[in-house]
Amino acid sequence: MPSPACEGGVSPSLAIFNPVSLFLRTARRSPHLRRAVLRCGACSLGPSRSPLPPLRHAYHFGVNPFFQALATRHARTSALPNLSAVESFGFDLFGTLFPQRAIERCGEHAGQQSVEARLAALATRLEALVQQACGACPEHAASGHDPKASARDTTQAFFAELPRIAALLDGDAHATNAGDPAASSIDEVVACYPGFLATAFYRFAHELELRHTPLLPRMLTQIAHAHTAIDIHPGATIGERFCIDHGTAVVIGQTTHIGSDVKLYQGVTLGAMSVDKGLASTKRHPTIEDHVVIYAHAAILGGDTTIGHHSVIGGNVWLTKSVPPHSLVFQPA
Repeated sequence: MPSPACEGGVSPSLAIFNPVSLFLRTARRSPHLRRAVLRCGACSLGPSRSPLPPLRHAYHFGVNPFFQALATRHARTSALPNLSAVESFGFDLFGTLFPQRAIERCGEHAGQQSVEARLAALATRLEALVQQACGACPEHAASGHDPKASARDTTQAFFAELPRIAALLDGDAHATNAGDPAASSIDEVVACYPGFLATAFYRFAHELELRHTPLLPRMLTQIAHAHTAIDIHPGATIGERFCIDHGTAVVIGQTTHIGSDVKLYQGVTLGAMSVDKGLASTKRHPTIEDHVVIYAHAAILGGDTTIGHHSVIGGNVWLTKSVPPHSLVFQPA
């Protein structure tokens, strides 16, 4: 016997997501809707409460070439890493390195064993994601490398570098706190600053990019992009004590080189002069040397463009040529 929640044998999920069913059920509970429906003669809402048709009967498209093409596409497409699983891994790793962002912190009484167990679990998850990414990549398959072996090697190398990545992020957090009068503490930077979140995901992704891991690095940085509106390509090279203040609409291209002690404000673009696909293997994005500050909405473009160390680039500046060290570049008032 069907339960009251499944009138006519229709499962709750099908009934809920059938728009006709949802409308009719709502109309039965509303006298005003009920009278309106009865006046237009669209359907019967009488006392019999006859069973509503299941969703599978509500829509029938027949044989359709478009749907056949979609079915073929699904059959031929390899399963990519699940975006939610990648996002979960990234935030769990972030929270392990910085308990301020952890959903559940390691217990103090468990000490090192608790941290080791968490990192071991993260390593297992990363290995599965890398193996899936390698298995779905035609270039990896053509190379003849075994996805399982590649995933194991990549995961071991990644976690061997984790202390260095954590040290870089500590430096980024301290630089952000020291350089922003509005920041009250390191905890505030870690917990609240979108620039620090984007930088953390970039540093995770960049390490995987160095190991030639397909797809996964870009997924990590695009997850951060979705959360922060900061777009950092995992192929970019960024030095120590990096700071993005505010951050919205910052773009850092694939072949950008950024030195140490660099600070960017919102809307900065470190981009390319051309989007010609034939230039994919060339340096298309600028070089920013040490101790440079770039203010809001400046655009610095081109692979031959270098901003010399200890320079300041003002807001809304458009640069396609190099400037020497200790330069001050700004728009006239």
